[in-house]
Amino acid sequence: MYTAKGKTEKDHLLEMHAPLVKKLAHQMKAKLPPSVEVDDLIQAGMMGLLDAIGRYEETHGAQFETYAVLRIRGAMLDELRSSDWMPRSVRQNMRKIEEAMSILQQRLGHPPSESEVAKMLKISLSEYQEMLSDSGGHQLVYYEDFHDGEGSDNFLDRHLVDEGSDPLQSLLQDDFRLAVIQAIDGLPEREKLLMGLYYEQELNLKEIGAVMGVSESRVSQLHTQAVARLRAALREQKWTGEV
Repeated sequence: MYTAKGKTEKDHLLEMHAPLVKKLAHQMKAKLPPSVEVDDLIQAGMMGLLDAIGRYEETHGAQFETYAVLRIRGAMLDELRSSDWMPRSVRQNMRKIEEAMSILQQRLGHPPSESEVAKMLKISLSEYQEMLSDSGGHQLVYYEDFHDGEGSDNFLDRHLVDEGSDPLQSLLQDDFRLAVIQAIDGLPEREKLLMGLYYEQELNLKEIGAVMGVSESRVSQLHTQAVARLRAALREQKWTGEV
């Protein structure tokens, strides 16, 4: 199939969505440590775009860009994993934080404070906050959260098989969306405000710091803590997989 410019439809899709890859790369870079190079994310994202183009069929019914965004982000996250930008020890620390939050939430009946989590982990408050700083970029849902296990098909592919299926809608199915809304509603007011400014208003960490009257690094800590709370809450409802 050829467009008016004589290029194959695949080349046309690649050219059309290349700016999207750069946009997503810079958005992700803003959440990551300085050691992560945006060019590496862009390169991985382009591979994800190519993969999306190769797998996508119009007969599946989903909007291509919706599918491509998930593939592009997934490829970038895979690149970050392979380059070990977040060491295994850091991921293990986040799991410990999430487990401590889950236990304390059930025990106390309210979202635990930083001091309470630190005490549960048997570390000082400053050590706990340092753990949060080291874990900047922790995500609510990871690409691999949608793998059912070794040898099984991929969530995105499986939910794009049926004609008329939309992968984003599969992700945001009513029950899952309700679980996320409930988890966000259960956040401490300060973190709920932060998440709203970050994801709804799309402010960066520096801008959020100005609104909240704290430093950019403190916003990063609070964001990581909020994500840990959400993952702990969703894990209780068995919505997320192993990281």
